[in-house]
Amino acid sequence: MPYQHEPAEHIKQQFFYQGRKFSFDGSTLRLPNGVVGNWECIRHPGGALAVPVTPNGKLVLVRQYRFAAQGRLLEFPAGTVEPHEDPAETIKREIEEETGYRAGQWRKLGQFFLAPGYSDEIIYAFLAQDLEELPNPPAQDEDEDIETVLMTPMELEQAILDGEPVDAKSISALVLARPFLSE
Repeated sequence: MPYQHEPAEHIKQQFFYQGRKFSFDGSTLRLPNGVVGNWECIRHPGGALAVPVTPNGKLVLVRQYRFAAQGRLLEFPAGTVEPHEDPAETIKREIEEETGYRAGQWRKLGQFFLAPGYSDEIIYAFLAQDLEELPNPPAQDEDEDIETVLMTPMELEQAILDGEPVDAKSISALVLARPFLSE
């Protein structure tokens, strides 16, 4: 069944926080079925993610330090969608900044909510193919600690099974990209 947007009736809303990339609010809502309750929500402009594939079939990932996890996670390159920006433009910029690669061919894989129990963030996933390594890649953002990692799809799947920390958006994107990947 396709997704159906059914907004709840806002009875009361309280704003708690506005940060650089997200805000946080609490609301009293009447759900479409009539139930009234209180919910909190992290409001996020959305993100774009690429599953980059080299001409020889390797996936380009990043091992990035994430302060909330207090460690490094294996992830596909991704970034926050800027106001009034197309997610496809976001990820073209981010893949170059985070990995030093540029893709010649792009395919939209789909979109998904990251954590709909408490956030409205949507991730737009793309397959990036015909990669070329940039001779002079742009500088990474000052607040990032990133290492580029190349793996086959099977190596990534084994890393996940072995318990290497991999974020949920990357696992979801790998599932969406799997029909287009070879070993």
